[in-house]
Order: sequence, then C-alpha cells, then structure tokens
Amino acid sequence: MKHTKIAELLKSDQFSQEFTAKGWVRAFRSNRFIALNDGSTINNLQCVLDFENTPEEVLKEINIGAAVAITGILKESEGKGQRVEIEVNTIEILGKADPEEVKKTILSPKRHTLEKLREQAHLRVRTNTFSAVMRLRSQLSFAVHQYFNQNGFNYVNTPIITGSDAEGAGEMFKVTNFDLNNPPKNEDGSINYKEDFFGKESNLTVSGQLEGETYALGLGQIYTFGPTFRAENSNTSRHLAEFWMIEPEVAFCDLEGNMDLAEDFIKYVLNHVLQNCDDDLAFLENRVIQEDKSKPQAERAPMALRDKLRFIVDNNFKRVSYTEAIDILKNSKPNKKKKFNYIIEEWGADLQSEHERYLVEKHFNCPVILFDYPADIKAFYMRLNEDGKTVRAMDILFPGIGEIVGGSQREERLDVLQDKMKELGVDEKELWWYLDTRRFGTCVHSGFGLGFERLVLFATGMTNIRDVIPYPRTPKNAEF
Repeated sequence: MKHTKIAELLKSDQFSQEFTAKGWVRAFRSNRFIALNDGSTINNLQCVLDFENTPEEVLKEINIGAAVAITGILKESEGKGQRVEIEVNTIEILGKADPEEVKKTILSPKRHTLEKLREQAHLRVRTNTFSAVMRLRSQLSFAVHQYFNQNGFNYVNTPIITGSDAEGAGEMFKVTNFDLNNPPKNEDGSINYKEDFFGKESNLTVSGQLEGETYALGLGQIYTFGPTFRAENSNTSRHLAEFWMIEPEVAFCDLEGNMDLAEDFIKYVLNHVLQNCDDDLAFLENRVIQEDKSKPQAERAPMALRDKLRFIVDNNFKRVSYTEAIDILKNSKPNKKKKFNYIIEEWGADLQSEHERYLVEKHFNCPVILFDYPADIKAFYMRLNEDGKTVRAMDILFPGIGEIVGGSQREERLDVLQDKMKELGVDEKELWWYLDTRRFGTCVHSGFGLGFERLVLFATGMTNIRDVIPYPRTPKNAEF
C-alpha cells in the first residue's frame, strides 16, 4: 500500500483527505494517542485512535518499537504541540515489539548515556539524537558532492587497497590472503609477499591523495570521498580506525588558491545544513544546552549550535603563519604558567590539539588557517619554500576540535621531490608512477584532506567522533 512520509504529512494542508503513514511507535498514551515516527523527520505524527472501536488484541500490540501502518483522515490538531494529526480509521501491526524485551534495550523511553547507545549501535538510530545526527550526516554528504559538482570537479574513486603509504606514518592495516599461522617465508625468515594475492605487501589506504594527484594532472580538478583507515592505537574521542575523507586536488593552483577553496567549501556545506536541517539542528542545539547545564561555566559551549555554524559561514578565516603562531603560543599565559601538557619552547614544535584550540578559541576567536610549517614535521610531498626549512602546508583549525583540514601545495619539482624522498627513506621504486607526473608536464598543484566525521562532529555539536558514524571502528572494537 502506498504511504506518505511523515515529514510531508506534517507540512501538508490537505485536510479531510485520507492518508496512510507507516512507521514505528514512539509512544502510546491513554489507549488513544500514538506518536509515530518513520525516520523522515525528528518530529512525530500524532495519530488519534478510537480505542472503543479498536479490537483489544490490536490495542495490546501497539507497543513502543512496533512497526505499524495507519490509514486515516488528516486534520488540524486541537491539542498543543502539533499542527496536524491523523484521525485513525484502520491500523495494522506490521512488526510486533514485546514490551518486556523493549525494556532491556535503548528503545525504552528513558534517558540513556551515549556509551550505552554505542553498545546497541544497531538500534541507536531510532533515538532522536542519532536520527538527527545521521540525517545531518546525509545532508552534509550530499552538499559535498553538490559543491564539487557545481564547481566543475570530477569525482574519482581511488583504491582502498594500496601498496603505498601516502602519509609515511606506517600505521596501516595489512591486507593478505596468507594463512597467518603458516605464511611463506624467504631464506632469511622474512615473509615472502611475492606469493601473496597482490604479489607485494599491501595495505588499506590512509589517503587517496597520491592517486588523486595523478588524476588532477589530467582532469584538472578532482575530488575523492571515501573510506580511509589508520592502524593508530588511539582510544580518544577524536580518532577512528575507519573514517571517511574528502580530498580535492587541483592543477594550476597554489597555496593561496588551496586556502580559498577549503574555506569556500566548508562555508558552503555548513550553510547547506543551516538552510535544510533546521528541525534537527534545533533539537541538537537544545541537547547541548541541556547537557551544558551540568557543566562548569568554563566548559560550556560559548555559542548555541546554529549561531556557531552561522559564525563560520559569515566570517573570514584568519590566516596566520606557523612562525607567528609559535610566537603567540610561546608568549601565552598557559605556556608561561606551564598549563599546556606540551610546553612550546622553540620553533619547530609539532602543534598539539591544545595549542590549536588555544589559537582558535582564546587568541583569535575565529577559525584559523595556519600555513608554512617546518618541513621536518610534514610529509615528503609538500612544496619546499625558498627558505629551505618550511613547506607550503596549511591546516584549518576549528573551535572545539582543532584541526579539521590538512593540505598543501604539492612539490612539483622532480629533483626537489626526489631529494626529500631520499631524506625520509621513501622508496622511489614504489612510487615510480607518482614521480612520472613530475616528468611529463609538471605544474603547480594543490589539495587538502578533510576528515568527514570531524565535520559532522562540528555540525552536530556532538563531542565524541564515535557518535557521528553508524558503526565506529576503534581499538578492540569491531562490533556489528
């Protein structure tokens, strides 16, 4: 039977017409009022039942969590809290939910901690908080593709299984079809990867950047948007072992153009959710306000969620060199009073999240783009500046989360790139194809990477990255 989404019914003015709605029971009170939700909106549809003319056996099955189909007349609601309601003519139980079993789950109508919700990740999307988060995630994902499509970018799918380590960090998940109890060995006792499925040591990708660069140097401007993996044993609220990355690469684009692109892109996608997700944002904003009431004043969010997003959309990002940032941090009160966990003593320090957040939240009070980092703390592919000690790197720092974007102008000079690879022990033979792009028509080009979950974290006001992806993959956790 054809049915109408609850989101449409709540906006409809077609009163006195008959509609069918399907969804899950969120509440049933006085044997008369059913709160129905189908996931299309955070708001429930009130369905008014004539319980005197409804069979007893049907009433007993209208339980929280049950799936039902309701057909009835759309009417203006006389009660408070809703504009419309359905006067029920017929109700069909599509899927039962035992109330005693429901009590054991997060579907039970009481407050549950986010930790408890993670234990039942297969059910948490039926809660208001997670349905709102996941609808926002979906809209942000749509806006990502829309932005790049409107700006003439080609969408490229880079490999998930790769033989290269784009970051040089070595924290990669290995891919093999060997019997791990008895892998083939070389004479020296090392594993003989020539006999493996791909004939060489292979891993899950940490980034699609290197392959993306090769396509930008043929298609002009491309972006990737796909899963990436880090075998970093980091059990924090900001790290996942599996997450999604957005990585544009643009030919004939320098660092300034790269910063312009990143800022414009972020403002576009955040503005999209402000324009299209107000109900969900209002709910999540109120959730943060309620949570903050139990926190000390210093730990409360300085802005309401939607105000925070508008602040990003409406204001220019502050552009600051790494060198200037180090001077600010060295002379800051937390540094002088040794309040930082990592004290800034000299130029060349690798900035930590606490330093990034100080710059954004305390010193500048706006998003910050740091650029021209020391070459020693950045990847081999970043363009070396004329000073010989800094590279054309840039990071975008956001309030609450620190780094949200990392990017650079790429090193287009073959000899300089080869020298850097030798210095860092990156095997030229493994990346011969990457070096070819500098042999045949090299040009200035740039790109950046944005961890999608960190963007969702910022847009939803959530505080743990495990709560903005359907099934988080973290150390010792591959449940579901």
